[in-house]
Amino acid sequence: MELLTRSLETFESLELHKIFKLRIDVFVVEQECPYEEIDNKDINAMHIYLKNKNDIVAYLRVLSPGMSYEEASIGRVLVNKKYRGKGYGRQIMKAGIDYCKSHYSGNIKISAQAYLEEFYKSLGFEKASDIYLEDNIPHIDMIYYN
Repeated sequence: MELLTRSLETFESLELHKIFKLRIDVFVVEQECPYEEIDNKDINAMHIYLKNKNDIVAYLRVLSPGMSYEEASIGRVLVNKKYRGKGYGRQIMKAGIDYCKSHYSGNIKISAQAYLEEFYKSLGFEKASDIYLEDNIPHIDMIYYN
């Protein structure tokens, strides 16, 4: 298993294609949520992912302060369906948190799917909003106080 951190311009085209396809498979197809999954934030994001041979196992992107929120943020968190239930979500989130802590001062904000509240709490995030709908899916804002 290999943990990689890349900016968009450093990706090999096939690897970037695999990540974008997996993001669409999870967020658009699996969650039945038609929205603009690939957006302009990808250009300046840091993309962190776990790779096992040719498979993308888990992925997230980190956005610097000011890109989505006043704080740094983590989003597009996913685990490939065939690797779920093995702790890779926790592993990729810890890598994202560590990246934010080493590159930015201040807190980390996420817009979490509400059903994952306890998972994010177990990583140190605290609930910071009531439940709201984002793309017709219940979400809550959560903050990691750094």
